[in-house]
Amino acid sequence: MMELHDILVGMSKSLGLFYLIALSIGVVVYAYWPGNRKRFNSAAEQVVAEGEDKPCP
Repeated sequence: MMELHDILVGMSKSLGLFYLIALSIGVVVYAYWPGNRKRFNSAAEQVVAEGEDKPCP
């Protein structure tokens, strides 16, 4: 039973590492994809509209 546990722990550590690397690459590709530029620019402009750059009272 311990051998099965050790095998499963080893597999989950290896596959988890590759899963996180693939997820990170996917997020970076999504963020820098040229088609998303308009969406990100409009979101950035909506955060602070012109004339609203003062702190809240």
